[in-house]
Amino acid sequence: MNPLVILLIGMIVVIGGILGLRLHAFLALLLGAIVVSILTPAEAIREFWLSSGKEAAEADALAGKTFMEHVVFGFGDGCRKVGILIALAAVIGKCLLDSGAAERIVLTLRCRFGEKGTPYAFAGSSFIVGIPVFFDTVFYLLMPLAKALRVKTGANYLLYILCIVAGATMAHSLVPPTPGPLLVASELNVSIGEMMIGGLIVGIITVSSGIIYARWANTKWEIPLREGSALTREELEQIENRDESDLPGFFVSLLPILIPIVLLAGYAILSVNLGDEHSLVQSLAVFGDKNVALAIATVAALRLLVFSSRDGANGLKDKMQSALASGGVIILITAAGAAFGYVLKQTGITLELKAMFGGKDLLILPVAFFLTTAVRIAQGSATVAMITAVSVVAPLAAVGLAFHPVYLALAIGCGSKPIPWMNDSGFWIIGRMSGMTEEETFKTASIMMSLMGLVGFGAVVTGAWLFPMAG
Repeated sequence: MNPLVILLIGMIVVIGGILGLRLHAFLALLLGAIVVSILTPAEAIREFWLSSGKEAAEADALAGKTFMEHVVFGFGDGCRKVGILIALAAVIGKCLLDSGAAERIVLTLRCRFGEKGTPYAFAGSSFIVGIPVFFDTVFYLLMPLAKALRVKTGANYLLYILCIVAGATMAHSLVPPTPGPLLVASELNVSIGEMMIGGLIVGIITVSSGIIYARWANTKWEIPLREGSALTREELEQIENRDESDLPGFFVSLLPILIPIVLLAGYAILSVNLGDEHSLVQSLAVFGDKNVALAIATVAALRLLVFSSRDGANGLKDKMQSALASGGVIILITAAGAAFGYVLKQTGITLELKAMFGGKDLLILPVAFFLTTAVRIAQGSATVAMITAVSVVAPLAAVGLAFHPVYLALAIGCGSKPIPWMNDSGFWIIGRMSGMTEEETFKTASIMMSLMGLVGFGAVVTGAWLFPMAG
């Protein structure tokens, strides 16, 4: 069977399972991997491994495995790549929230930017906090402050909402250790440090475009604080008169986020400029390991939580239990996506896709972008869209591109932004928490996210054309 036909069937199974059968994303991706593995002939698997440099005997042994053995191996390989990272990121995020560190970051940035710079403070703090914390949690954290400012000033409510969305949504799709960009980088053999650098650069560009749109939308539409969305007088007074002395300091609050960025991005920069054989690079190799860097950040986050809590270490086990429970679900989804990608590679789809592009590698970027967008529109989840899309395009990166694969990873991240609508949980979170109607949410937040995705994609293509950095 033609690899493209197998790919199409696999995509139908995954998307159909989520939309038609209402399956959890983990089950849909796992079912898609099983179907693809069953449809892939043993000879195609043998040819794939021979082309990958395996000896004939080893290729024969791999081709002789059952379909479920291939799925299980791909699932386990996915866990090996991202399992520990996602679990540690979940712990870091929980510590930032429960220790008050996330709140400290928000309040400090707002104080530094001043009243007029509050939108920038919202965008910046939501982007920073959104690196280890999931989008919905960031929104829950910041919305009460946005409502309080709307009550106090009587204006700019939509501007505050959109700036919060702008920062959090781009961090969610561009900067590891958020699960989507983490798996995409892993599947494309992009180091976490390189993905962080690229995600931060594209993130600054896209969030800036989002702020510009937010300012325009704020002048065009007036969104009131409707009944049920406004704060009570007691809640407003609590926010305005909160005792910040109980919150940790700004620098220690940032440490769990800064440590992996400095270690991983710094190691990536040194490796590129000095070479892997340089003594300094080799001496820092241990700290440049993604698992080690996240582990150090987790220790800093746990210490922050223990010393910031009045209960000390009491209740720490329960807090970590809830963090790891949420992280476990994400690990299952990403590992199932890795299994789907693994069995797709064995179909021999690489040569088929290469022939389609005829050596015009830059065409791969719009294909990755619009494929991710199509899956996002169809089933709603940005993370699932990224996992599904990278499963399709990863084989192309494996055989070499005319530009660095980080551009392909960033194109997928930007492609997960258009077009959020009613099948996306984030769409409802934004609308319900802010008090906006479905129409208002779509013409403001959904349009802004779509615009940011397109701006980011333009930046990625420009970067790949001007600074290909091909290995």
